[in-house]
Amino acid sequence: MILKTMKTCGFVSVMMLAGAAHAQQSENRLAAQDDWAFFAEESPRQCWAVSAPVETINTRDGAAVDVRRGDIQLMVFYQPDSQISGQINFAGGYPFADGSVVTMNIGGTSFELFTADDRAWAASAEDDARIIAAMKRGADATLVGRSGRGTQTSDKFSLIGFTAAVDRAASVCSG
Repeated sequence: MILKTMKTCGFVSVMMLAGAAHAQQSENRLAAQDDWAFFAEESPRQCWAVSAPVETINTRDGAAVDVRRGDIQLMVFYQPDSQISGQINFAGGYPFADGSVVTMNIGGTSFELFTADDRAWAASAEDDARIIAAMKRGADATLVGRSGRGTQTSDKFSLIGFTAAVDRAASVCSG
């Protein structure tokens, strides 16, 4: 099944702090840049650029299936007090299969994200920087993961507005 979603950018964000799951809800959206939104909080100071997928495909054994998933979001997170600067975070909306990776494809270049529970991250700050650079040049990003139940998911994110939103997050949360 293919789901196409409209962007509202008014959704509640879930963030990652220093690699550990820490959910925070925020209504403090400061700007929406096309398909991406920018949020910031003061205490502790943190900023993030976030988007929802424009297309989602779920398959099991090669056949399209209907599955129930939670929020699906791709974000770039900044928290200067914790020395987090441009951390890629993908919320898949389901628990990933143990030991699995999420493959992220941007303009023909693939990156691997490691998984824990329903989240996926790049392995290092250097990988985050390479992914962000590719996202700034690309038109879309497709993330493919596998659930603990064996469902393969493919989530396509538009990168229209990404550069403006992520640059704003970096600027507001610099230093």
